[in-house]
Amino acid sequence: MKEYVIKGGSVYAENEVFSPGFVHITDGKIAAAGPLSACPSDMPSVSTSAESMILPGAVDIHIHGAAGADTMDATQASLHKMAAYLPSEGTTTFLATTMTQAKEAIEQALDCFSHYEQKPGEAEIAGIHLEGPFISPKHPGAQPREAIQQPDVEQFQKWNTLSGEKIRLVTLAPEEKYGMDLVAYLTKSGVTASAGHTDAAFDELCRAAEAGLTHITHLYNGMRGMHHREPGTAGGALLHSGLYVEMIVDGIHIHPQMVRLAFEQKTADRTILITDSMRAKGVPDGEYDLGGQAVTVQNGRAVLGDGTLAGSTLSMQAAIQNMRKFTDCTIRDIVKMTAENPAKQVRLFERKGSIAPGKDADLVVYDGQFCVQKTICRGVVAFEKEREK
Repeated sequence: MKEYVIKGGSVYAENEVFSPGFVHITDGKIAAAGPLSACPSDMPSVSTSAESMILPGAVDIHIHGAAGADTMDATQASLHKMAAYLPSEGTTTFLATTMTQAKEAIEQALDCFSHYEQKPGEAEIAGIHLEGPFISPKHPGAQPREAIQQPDVEQFQKWNTLSGEKIRLVTLAPEEKYGMDLVAYLTKSGVTASAGHTDAAFDELCRAAEAGLTHITHLYNGMRGMHHREPGTAGGALLHSGLYVEMIVDGIHIHPQMVRLAFEQKTADRTILITDSMRAKGVPDGEYDLGGQAVTVQNGRAVLGDGTLAGSTLSMQAAIQNMRKFTDCTIRDIVKMTAENPAKQVRLFERKGSIAPGKDADLVVYDGQFCVQKTICRGVVAFEKEREK
């Protein structure tokens, strides 16, 4: 359907909630949203239950893989496999996230993305999150230490050109040599600079923020932790009011009480939920590959041979459910943390991240437990939960 309305549940529009409400969709865009009493009656409609919630689709700005596929596979098939799967968890837009590997492997992935063509009924890949290789060898996490490079503006310029100018977010260690130069260059170029896999001390992180850094990659993980004599990267992230923080809220990467601490300090206004998932999401436990490294997945926990956490198998739906369980966040907070904030941080808010006229019709219908019932990507129903017989 090119033009229709979805109606019946509570619509969390950009500036107000309509309960019950409707969203009018035309040619993949939102034409209007409002109270059910004002819903047009002369066009096709999709009805939802009165208990359902209609929210903007999630924007996952940190995700490596899903459904057996990974960005670093550097194939169109893998990118489309991810894009086809993600609507099932409420994600309608994402950044294909690379990782620290040999230059040739990174370049293959970037070149592959430059030729990518979106398909209707799939989540949109809105750009690239370059995670590494400009990181600290002191906090590699699951990033191969031997492939780590010093921050390099010229190298980034080459890679961004290769990608078709699609890199929107870069994770780096700002304290490394030339790190501040890269932060300044990224900021000037309209690319979001993020501190991650970093050993930055509190003062170094503050200097990076002065140079333009606005983002923290997976708070607490892969960084200098907090100490009462040196707040570290984590402490600086919590204390600096201008920094947005990503969190992997799977109950594995971060203790629930540390999630609560971060949420109370940063509030929903500066918090972003991510999955940081690898290819094992959505497929059975077993042995998998992450950047050429063997990963064992058991009970949803992904680890390298030495026990290091190797990404997650977290879905956005589960991240939301966990956040609701670990904190006192509201539904409006969920909208901010899954859609509005990430869209703003990677300069997509003009067309993503909220339910407002003129924006892409990216919507998720949840039940009262935040289980995804239906996902609409640019006006096309991309996922619909099967009804129990």
